[in-house]
Amino acid sequence: MNIKVFTIEKSSDSRIDTLSREFIKMISKNALVEEVVLFNNKISKAQIKGFKEAKDSYTKIYESHLNGYNIALDVKGEEYDSCQFSKIFDNKMSINFFIGGAYGFNEEFLNKTHKVISLSKLTFAHKIAKVVLYEQIYRGLCIKNNHPYHK
Repeated sequence: MNIKVFTIEKSSDSRIDTLSREFIKMISKNALVEEVVLFNNKISKAQIKGFKEAKDSYTKIYESHLNGYNIALDVKGEEYDSCQFSKIFDNKMSINFFIGGAYGFNEEFLNKTHKVISLSKLTFAHKIAKVVLYEQIYRGLCIKNNHPYHK
């Protein structure tokens, strides 16, 4: 199974990066996982202009990566418990997770994905959402493989 996590980040944080790498290493025992960080001047300029322009720029940069089974993380998405989340990995060869930028996604992009999920009703900083997603991916794969991580 191939898993890609797409994010829009301006800068990195060594503490978050270290935690992300730890989860990626653990996930790699069950799946190939790759983090794809996308941020460019067009997104930066769009964010200055306003939320609609920002959402449109996220859609534009993410659209070319819509292959495989695509899941957007969005506040309007469906919430799952960990066991339900683990079922996402059933019979999938390639899964892409898209974490929205600061202004979220526009409806056009959400309609092009297979699923829209929410990690919580709470709002997380982008980098925290990424770590929570990695932990849930690891937990979900552990559930699928009867690993004792999920008790």
